[in-house]
Amino acid sequence: MRLHYALAICAALMPLAATTAFAQDPAPAAAPADVESIDAIVAALYDAISGGAGEPRDWDRLRSLFVPGALLVPAAPRQDGTAPVRALSVEDWIRGAETYFRDNAFYERETARELDRFGNVASAMSTYGSYATPDGEPFSRGINAITLISDLTRWYVVSIAWDVDREGNRLPEETAAETP
Repeated sequence: MRLHYALAICAALMPLAATTAFAQDPAPAAAPADVESIDAIVAALYDAISGGAGEPRDWDRLRSLFVPGALLVPAAPRQDGTAPVRALSVEDWIRGAETYFRDNAFYERETARELDRFGNVASAMSTYGSYATPDGEPFSRGINAITLISDLTRWYVVSIAWDVDREGNRLPEETAAETP
């Protein structure tokens, strides 16, 4: 009987806990056009991080796409051959990216996507190319595994995990070629 009572209390408090988590760390308001669909939010992700060397990025736009507590998880090996699992907050990722973007142009765009969706949750395997110029050849390619959720008013990014194309870890043939 006690277990049943405890479970009932937990179930009753879960909506409050979810609401509180969002209230503790509010993101900037998103532009409605950036979050109205899965296509829109994925395009906004790539657009928000792209630009010339030293060109300021719209970090508030990027922040507005994520749920509070979202994680960015690189899976690509480091130069020393290790691949430690690191879960970065959006702010951690921005701090690292700012340093790189000060001296380097970086443009990234989606080249293919596989999407699984069930109701208000979706998983996008987004193949990308990274470029030094908007129209150049990619210097890197990979796949972003993007988890998304909708609250029926907009889409949010919950997490992004990614790995890069490299010797021994080539992109699947069906996603390797850039699509228009």
